[in-house]
Amino acid sequence: MSEFDQELDVRGLNCPLPIIKARKVLNGLETGQILRVVATDPGSVKDFEAFAKQTGNELLESTEGNGEFAFRLKKG
Repeated sequence: MSEFDQELDVRGLNCPLPIIKARKVLNGLETGQILRVVATDPGSVKDFEAFAKQTGNELLESTEGNGEFAFRLKKG
């Protein structure tokens, strides 16, 4: 079993596109499913924290490495 149900690659996109695309994918997921997002925009860290709080989705993990940021969001 993988650690996520769907993956979204938004590398090279800047705010607000990663959030817009993530919202669209999350809308298609079932409650409790997990979306993994990979981004390169440093601003996405704060964006996804705020997005999770505002939308009732849970930010399970936020990691950074090699200029990339990965997030795991659980649909609320």
